[in-house]
Amino acid sequence: MTCLFEPTITIVLPTYNSSRTIKLCLKSIQAQNYPKEKLKVIIVDGGSFDDTLEICTLFDVYKIVKNPLIAEEAGKPIAIKMADTDLILFIDSDNILSTREWISKMVQPFADEQIVATEPLYYHYRRSDGLLTRYVSLLGADDALDPYIGGYDRFCYLRNKWAEQPMTIEDKGEYLKIVLSSQSLPPMGANGYMVRRQAMNQILYTPLHIHTDTIYRLVKSGYNCMAKVKIGIVHLHSNNVTTFIRKKIRRIQKYYLWKKHREYYPPRNTVGLQNFFLQAIFLLPIVMDVMRAYKRIPDRAWLFHIPACYLTLLAYSVGILQYLTSRLVRKILGTT
Repeated sequence: MTCLFEPTITIVLPTYNSSRTIKLCLKSIQAQNYPKEKLKVIIVDGGSFDDTLEICTLFDVYKIVKNPLIAEEAGKPIAIKMADTDLILFIDSDNILSTREWISKMVQPFADEQIVATEPLYYHYRRSDGLLTRYVSLLGADDALDPYIGGYDRFCYLRNKWAEQPMTIEDKGEYLKIVLSSQSLPPMGANGYMVRRQAMNQILYTPLHIHTDTIYRLVKSGYNCMAKVKIGIVHLHSNNVTTFIRKKIRRIQKYYLWKKHREYYPPRNTVGLQNFFLQAIFLLPIVMDVMRAYKRIPDRAWLFHIPACYLTLLAYSVGILQYLTSRLVRKILGTT
């Protein structure tokens, strides 16, 4: 594919003990047909003690910097401040760019000066991947709750659509041009999100780069036109169910830990939550969802959706209980 224009790009890549996936991620970046002199990869490492940094040195990495706070949300602002390119691309260490033309396709919508950011429409689905990775790719989210509350961030084959939030959508062939409202935003801003650096410099992205807040601040500042490009990005997951549960617990812990830093909270979908609980209780509606999704794309990974719903309920219950317990202990001890 011949790129019509080739802006410079800083790739922000946070890591922490990412040796299982980082090599595949960097290989997919290195394989891009985009001019190498126009790409800068900044690794922001949270103190890895495995082989992550050794692997990174095998590739053409612009800089490796330390992230003392470990969490990728705290590391991204470090690299954003260092960026001096036209665009900034956020890639996670468990992402793989699905084709050699991935970056070239992602930059094309920026020829439209109204568009401030682009993001892949899909999680790239590969039958060769493990069951959990295939499940997440098909679900369009890594949380079984998301399809019921409209929280999926990529095309969801369980619902057979991308988003439920109101927005203006114009099909441009290679991508969807969307105009967003700050009143109700679709989940965006992670796993292959690309944005104009100039726009990022106009908003607050510190001390934590929480992607939903970033989108909210951009839209509130008038940067409300973005693009969903009709390509996918691989999002690798461990096939360890214990890891799946722990990730959900960490998510709810982060929610409470970082609550004071948050600016945007999606409107509470009470009806969606009620439907999720009711379907989990009666089971049959969830089974019917799985059967309809299986007809669209036959894959036994869909069967995981049934236990995933209950594991998600369990994990979030544990996470909330831990938070409430710690809060009670602090209150008793008179600490903040």
